[in-house]
Amino acid sequence: MPKVHHKPLLTIIICLLPFFFFQKIMAQENNGVPLSLSTVLYDIENKYDIKFSYVDEDVKNIYIPPISSMELQDVLDHIQNHTQLKIKRLNERYYTISKSKTIDVCAQVLDNYKENTVTGSSVEVLGSDIALITDNQGQFHLKDIPRNSIIQIKHIGFKPLFIAAEELMSHNPCKTLLLDLNYEQLNEVIVYQFLTTGLSKEMDASIQMTTKDFGILPGLIEPDVLQTIQALPGIESIDETVSNINIRGGTNDQNLILWDGIKMYQSGHFFGLISAFNPYLTDKVTLIKNGTSAQYGGGVSGVLDIESKNEITGDFYGGAGFNLINGDVYGEIPIADNAAFQFSARRSLTDFFDTPTYKQFFDRAFQDSQIIGNTGQTEEIKRTEDFYFYDFTGKFLFDINPAHKIRVSFINIHNKLDYSEQDLSAPSETQSRLNQTNISFGGSLESEWNTVFSSKINTYYTRYNLDSEHTTVNSPQLLSQENEVIETGLKANTFYKLSESLNWLNGYEFTETGILNFSDVTQPPYSNKIKGVMRTHVLFSEMEYTSPNTKLYARGGMRLNYNENLNTFSELRLEPRLNVNYEFANHLKIELQGEYKNQTTHQVVDLEQNFLGIEKRRWYIADPDNPLIPLPITKSKQGSIGLNYDHHSLYVGLEGFYKDVKGISARTQGFQSEGEFNEEIGGYTVKGLEFLINKKTKNYSAWLSYGYNVNDYRFNDIDPRKFPNNLDIRHTITFAGNYTYNQFKFGVGLNYRTGKPYTRPDAENPVDNNFFPSRIAFEKPNSSRLPEYLRADASAIYNFNLTPRIKATTGISVLNFINRKNILNRYYQINENDEIETVESISLGLTPNVSFRVAF
Repeated sequence: MPKVHHKPLLTIIICLLPFFFFQKIMAQENNGVPLSLSTVLYDIENKYDIKFSYVDEDVKNIYIPPISSMELQDVLDHIQNHTQLKIKRLNERYYTISKSKTIDVCAQVLDNYKENTVTGSSVEVLGSDIALITDNQGQFHLKDIPRNSIIQIKHIGFKPLFIAAEELMSHNPCKTLLLDLNYEQLNEVIVYQFLTTGLSKEMDASIQMTTKDFGILPGLIEPDVLQTIQALPGIESIDETVSNINIRGGTNDQNLILWDGIKMYQSGHFFGLISAFNPYLTDKVTLIKNGTSAQYGGGVSGVLDIESKNEITGDFYGGAGFNLINGDVYGEIPIADNAAFQFSARRSLTDFFDTPTYKQFFDRAFQDSQIIGNTGQTEEIKRTEDFYFYDFTGKFLFDINPAHKIRVSFINIHNKLDYSEQDLSAPSETQSRLNQTNISFGGSLESEWNTVFSSKINTYYTRYNLDSEHTTVNSPQLLSQENEVIETGLKANTFYKLSESLNWLNGYEFTETGILNFSDVTQPPYSNKIKGVMRTHVLFSEMEYTSPNTKLYARGGMRLNYNENLNTFSELRLEPRLNVNYEFANHLKIELQGEYKNQTTHQVVDLEQNFLGIEKRRWYIADPDNPLIPLPITKSKQGSIGLNYDHHSLYVGLEGFYKDVKGISARTQGFQSEGEFNEEIGGYTVKGLEFLINKKTKNYSAWLSYGYNVNDYRFNDIDPRKFPNNLDIRHTITFAGNYTYNQFKFGVGLNYRTGKPYTRPDAENPVDNNFFPSRIAFEKPNSSRLPEYLRADASAIYNFNLTPRIKATTGISVLNFINRKNILNRYYQINENDEIETVESISLGLTPNVSFRVAF
């Protein structure tokens, strides 16, 4: 048998590879078929043994004319000329592809009847001074305009046409546009950006925050997620904390907070005064008040979905900064062409040195606790405290290929307080400690199986723990307490594109939540342990429709829940969801939203067994048969209708809503007068209006918002059965604005609201001596109101470059610069002498803060 010579054969195959590569492309060229850019890049990588680094979204759905040349540089030039993407050579093998900030565009304007040229049409780049008119051929050319800009084309007798600049990137020939005599054609769904850059209202009425584009809001020098959303109508924190955000009259435990798909049971540092989520690796935050997608469960009041950066950039980047409370670093490290690691770390500086900001935060956080104590003991008791917090996030990104991507996320949030008391009149000292920790892991697999079908699988584990030990001066008593939540979850979504206008979402979700509450007292001996486990199985399905002219958006879905408490009960519940947005006239849209929801976890406010008087909230599983704290599943229904006007730089929105919530316990509502209520089960109803007007131009934004709520409890076992909710804030007004001048940004705002309800002792017989020990006799519940709340905030930011690559930002903010003393809460307690004491919580005083940051 003749011997086969492998080396010549291998040489021939290698030489023929270019032929086979371009045979496919030339075949398409002969047929005049445009080529998918992602396919071309893949072939070029194989052909020339090079690698491209780019964001998938930048090349998705881009097609280019066939390539005739076989030289690499000619191929790269061809791509750049037809896409206006920038291709940068890093070395012999590696190239980066990115979108240029500016582009060239052209088009020819015709009428839609006989397709005659429309000469003299006005062409304007919105938000800029760039404008011209079409020539005799109805054509126009614009160079170096912002890539994300919107172009408006107008002519007398025709309806204006709005189109994204990217759709008109220069081609040969230029794109043809038709001006319509009968209707206005929107070539893209336009969302309205309001208040500041980086905040936008989407078609489904959700609010989206993009941290990298975030501008400035009064009192903020960093894009704190939980502080930012409080600038929106219908959202506030009645006690100035981020861990107690109230959405349309609901308590904080009625909000679903997700971080990379992981349910979070802790959201704040400094016991609620600072957000626990580092904003500098956060990519997008979505806030939903109503009309929630069927894929979200739990949280009868609202949803806050926080997503970290999810694309591999191929470049190392990072940043660092500090303010008068904490310092942080963040970055992304490329591991391979298809893998990267993101990280962020933040730690308080409070245990190293004191600042005016720390002092104000400390006094606010600990004013109603044993840490500060009462002035009558300061001469005999010496108190010392050591407090700090930190958080760390990590994310591993791995692209198996362009269609299948794996993401693994981790977050650790920690607060620690060590506290000691020394009795100066006797040789005794006691030690107390408090730890609050949240550790979570999550992973996801995203797959695009073809152009119409994709899927996502997400799983997570989260553990929240709050524990403390406390001993009292001159007493051998030791109190140990613990609240622990462990939850695992699995979620599978499928997305099917039935047509260009219709999408279909289906999925399954499973969660298992176990919650432990433990208390132990050494003298007299007492121990109490409550543990519950809830398993939830969910099937959901949803259809989403967008009309071809984008005037109508509609989403409807259903969520089937099976909740099973392993100790006591199970329940099946069906929850419909609806979200409709329709533009019935030019620039006028009507919104209609509705939803049914439920949740199986609660935060109980425990006045007697609180954690050092600082943290009074404990998580519990729903269990109506629990003899100590009966807690049913909380269920809600909500409907709303809104009207929006947005045109050029003006936005006006008005929305009315009605929300009914059943299955709440008086123990979850924060009644702070001892003995006022026990274990009553009831509900609440809130009705309200939300109004926002925002005038926004390139350099400034000014807005006025107003909220009106009537929020009433219903408890059949309380007299009267109906009375104002603890969160019944009837009137809320915000007037604010920001201004940008070159690299400077300024913001100032005023927040006003009427006082919250509270209950006073009976004026004639305040002490009831029929009990032992004596009790306070109260008036009708929540029949009085605190004084009005008023706070003014300001902030300023300056951006500059330290080097061509390193950017720097410095900022200063002042909270409550009028230094008004606002009473946030007032309640009463009885002392050993049967005397009533008034306890008040006071707002932050004048609180300055300064920051400095670098990014590279």
